[in-house]
Amino acid sequence: MPTYLSIIFSGYHYLLVVRIFRLLRIFRILRLAKFNKESAIIIEALKASYYKISIFLLAVFFLTILLGTLMYVVEGGEQGFTSIPQSIYWAIVTITTVGYGDLVPATAFGKFLSSFIMLLGYAIIAVPTGIVTVELSKKNNDSECGHCKHKNPTNSNYCNQCGHELLRLK
Repeated sequence: MPTYLSIIFSGYHYLLVVRIFRLLRIFRILRLAKFNKESAIIIEALKASYYKISIFLLAVFFLTILLGTLMYVVEGGEQGFTSIPQSIYWAIVTITTVGYGDLVPATAFGKFLSSFIMLLGYAIIAVPTGIVTVELSKKNNDSECGHCKHKNPTNSNYCNQCGHELLRLK
């Protein structure tokens, strides 16, 4: 349809981008639809850990501002840290382990602080991963009875409360 609209009307050639949805056929061709349940479990774990990750990222945001400001105070304008926003930019580049090299600390304390920020960057990557992993393991630890909603251990075949057979995802 977008192709025909672009031929008939001028300015509709931007609708050709809609053709990218044809790539969704790959799911059908490669039989990837069977992974929908697994993706739903991951999305549910991300939703369950949303609050914890938000608080963590807010703490990282404030820590980045603090460390960038501290670097501005330590290094000063001689080494390129001419303003607090410039120093915060450097802190973000360093925490994300990108390290462009356009700003480099020269003082001993500045180098120590930058080393600390580099190590902090790896921790920032690891913590959200751990939070989501915990939520994923919570989803897999217990089976809920469809009849009485009682939580049962994963290795149970029948509900400990009412005796109904537990349904398993395959």
